[in-house]
Amino acid sequence: MRRQNGLGEDFRRLWAGYAVSAAGSAVGSGALPLIALLTLHASTFRVSLLAGLSAVASAAIALPLGVRIEYRLKRPVMMTADVLCFLVLASVPAAAVLGVLTYAQLCVVGVVQTAALVAFNAASGAHLKALVAPEGRIRANSAFETTSWVTMSAGPPMGGLLIGVLGTTATMAVDAASFLGSATGIHRIRRPEPAPPPRTDPPHLWHDVTSGWRHLLARRGLRALFFNALLFGGPVMMASPLMAVLMLRNLGLTPWQYGLALGLPCLGGVLGSQVTPALTRRLGPRRVLLVSGVARAPWLLLLPLAPSGAFGVGVIVAIDFGLLFAAGVFNPSFSTYRMEATDDAFMSRVVTSWSVSSRAVQALFMVGGGLVAGVVGVRPALVISGVLCLASALLLPWRDPQTAAAPATQAEPAAVTPEPESAARD
Repeated sequence: MRRQNGLGEDFRRLWAGYAVSAAGSAVGSGALPLIALLTLHASTFRVSLLAGLSAVASAAIALPLGVRIEYRLKRPVMMTADVLCFLVLASVPAAAVLGVLTYAQLCVVGVVQTAALVAFNAASGAHLKALVAPEGRIRANSAFETTSWVTMSAGPPMGGLLIGVLGTTATMAVDAASFLGSATGIHRIRRPEPAPPPRTDPPHLWHDVTSGWRHLLARRGLRALFFNALLFGGPVMMASPLMAVLMLRNLGLTPWQYGLALGLPCLGGVLGSQVTPALTRRLGPRRVLLVSGVARAPWLLLLPLAPSGAFGVGVIVAIDFGLLFAAGVFNPSFSTYRMEATDDAFMSRVVTSWSVSSRAVQALFMVGGGLVAGVVGVRPALVISGVLCLASALLLPWRDPQTAAAPATQAEPAAVTPEPESAARD
């Protein structure tokens, strides 16, 4: 079989499909809160509630799916999730054209899309071990990470231009169509999927729902990174809708400036993901994981200092560039470690439990951020998110000498059409 960067032709096909989807999702980045804010004139609390409700409600849908996905072929699950995302996202511009778009519809779209993405990630995470040899996983994750940051650097400015010319729902149409590109890439993979692992124990709802958490909490390195991810991701997502309010209302930026401030810093993620394989070879996976985990933590504290005008845009871009460079190094290292530290037969359940936990915690932070901002203002709420994000560095696996070093024991072979976690549309 021909090789693409030593990773295989099927990896190239999956990578191409992901690139199309990532580009569309980048154009539509932050579309739902923007539509709520600019089209439906929702309050700050409602903008935060939209994202929070999506995370909490989708968790109830996605949790029982983790075990079901574990024992099924993964490729049909991934393609079905892509098609479902296409349908629900396309309903937003369609409703806008007909003049029937409501806040309630945005909430339903957010819930269904989030649940579909959790299912997609649960299936795709179980594939990488079979598709790419262990020595190629850091390069595979870095490749997807780079693609994600490249598209995020160009997509939001393009989305801002589309909003300015065609209105806020135009980016949703682009995002919807891009999911068909992902489904096409998965469909083109030639290597047949091996049979999923057989189920050897009888179904039990509580045991099934909690098995992913029990597996990851029993492993010191995974447990530490799990809590680190929750305390880092929660404040970051809390700050996201608040930054939209700060830039569009408080600082008086235009939508294209908002898109620019979202897109340009992603070049930091591109650079970080590109240097990760070399840094890993030189410093070792443990040191890269810990140093980058610390380096990504302090940046949110600087965002409330951003002034108005063009200079404020530059300050926000510089701050986010530093954060995303560190994240671009951390994410492939973390993704590779989680794959190797998780038994093959538990990959879908661990990814589902991790994703649901992250989304639930992020939802609480976003709703809490909206409440705090309503009482003390947007800038003080951003300071609080920055302090909490900084504290996440304390929860890195400092006491685990095996962090990012030892592979997990092998179980049943996984399926062969992955979506690496650095590329997962989490």
